[in-house]
Amino acid sequence: MKTTKQLLSIVLVTVLTVSLSLSAKAKTDGEASSSTVVEIAAGNPDFSILVDAVKKADLAGALSAEGPFTVFAPTNEAFTTLFKQLGVDGIKDLTAEQLTPILTYHVVAGKVMSGDLSNTSVATLNGKKIKIDLTNGVMINDSKVVTPDISGKNGVIHVIDKVLIPE
Repeated sequence: MKTTKQLLSIVLVTVLTVSLSLSAKAKTDGEASSSTVVEIAAGNPDFSILVDAVKKADLAGALSAEGPFTVFAPTNEAFTTLFKQLGVDGIKDLTAEQLTPILTYHVVAGKVMSGDLSNTSVATLNGKKIKIDLTNGVMINDSKVVTPDISGKNGVIHVIDKVLIPE
């Protein structure tokens, strides 16, 4: 009896996971959202730290402009890991001057969808280059793209699992 319940639970979790994945994929495969990349990030609780950082660095207006932009967006978990590495409590411990070069290192001019990527290096808005490696999934420097192609009216977001730090 216990095995049947376990199997049923596994099947239910699998069905829910596949349904959510297909729903997210349908949203990214369709037409671009009528929201900007900043509005999309602001509407997703997984990006609350990123949004706070963008506001503190006074970049929300620039990233809400016409663009287009490609944003490699770290999750809250990625920022939490960085804060532990830096020995800080959060965004409040960093200045706008410290945040700006980090945040602009996550943005590339143009709308680059995952299908357009190749093994190369590209310049970011802060002038430094990031490395794109497709050998083992999609890697941006040492960060993995975990959700690609969230399309907005002024660009695209690719969710990454680590904060990119310029050298």
